[in-house]
Amino acid sequence: MNRPLKIVYLTPQLYMADGAVRVLTMKANYFAEQFGYDVTIIITEGQDKKPFYPLSDKIHVINLNLGFEELWHQSFIKKVFLYIKKQRVFKRQLTQELMRLRPDITISLLRREINFINKVKDGSMKIGELHVNRSNYRNFEKGDTNVFKEVFAKFWMHNLVNHLKRLDKFIVLTEEDRRNWKELDNVAIIHNPLPFMPEKISPLTEKRVIAVGRYAYQKGFDMLLKAWSVVEKTCPDWTLTIRGDGNRSEYEAMVDELNLDKSRCQILEPTRQIQDEYLKSSLLVMSSRFEGFGMVLVEAMACGLPVVSFDCPCGPKDIIHDGVDGLLVESGNVEKLGEAMIWMIQHPEKRKSMAVEATHNVKRFQMDEIANQWKQLFESLF
Repeated sequence: MNRPLKIVYLTPQLYMADGAVRVLTMKANYFAEQFGYDVTIIITEGQDKKPFYPLSDKIHVINLNLGFEELWHQSFIKKVFLYIKKQRVFKRQLTQELMRLRPDITISLLRREINFINKVKDGSMKIGELHVNRSNYRNFEKGDTNVFKEVFAKFWMHNLVNHLKRLDKFIVLTEEDRRNWKELDNVAIIHNPLPFMPEKISPLTEKRVIAVGRYAYQKGFDMLLKAWSVVEKTCPDWTLTIRGDGNRSEYEAMVDELNLDKSRCQILEPTRQIQDEYLKSSLLVMSSRFEGFGMVLVEAMACGLPVVSFDCPCGPKDIIHDGVDGLLVESGNVEKLGEAMIWMIQHPEKRKSMAVEATHNVKRFQMDEIANQWKQLFESLF
């Protein structure tokens, strides 16, 4: 091709601080700035709201302003009817934009457009990206399910697989998840990129454990606090800090219920200076019930932290070399999670050697490496 690739990304919004938005922004910036690609991002939400993460001036953003977020506050039945109405408008407007832009490649983050994107005859290759694992895609929160929703979810997955089969490529984040899509022969694996390479690493002198993530059932902070209740008694000079976005009240209440020392167990808001938080810590713990990848593991390891993580689906086993740069614990086993933290705390020399290995092993996730994998994928389509 004698001109720069023209790429269109499709995602709902850019204004919230979630992992998929962060990764999309990183890749789009790199493709526009380093490869010279013509990049457009088409969104449907957040009219007049600025992107949360810095976006290159070379990237075009088109907001269709459809307001799907209105569905959040409706009953399940009403959501269905409202979704159908908005989806009809979305299909018409997105088709018009793609026919106008005529991109070489259209990349869907597998939201509402996956239901019709293969039918748009704009001449572009179609790629899908999945940022969670199959088992937990369209996963309902604890207590937010019923027989009707479960039947709907099965029908929805069957329909999704049929759409994915028609894509030119379908990208997942881990080898573990690739094996979950046995019906497909167009699956490739590209890990998420490391969002930064720190100039320095943690000296591992602070007696502090850190956990990072949204205050949501998925992240398993309820299990972490239960595990910490044992660690706190065994290691009285160590502290736990949790940083995340969302409603903290449930976890603050757990601190009281478990009679934890509030001066040594802090439930805090998110921060843009997350590198500083890692550098002030000596161990990262990830207690998630499930993940798409586990970006906090990669970030912490880059900052020189050994890690302890549940071996949940999917991501940790693709990132952590158990016993080398961190410890993998049976998923959901609170007792084992506590024991792993205590072992790390009580073995400072092993903790330091794992930290060294972590900084080496995590280099395979650097942006240059991941971007070149995408470049090779794009070029293989033509």
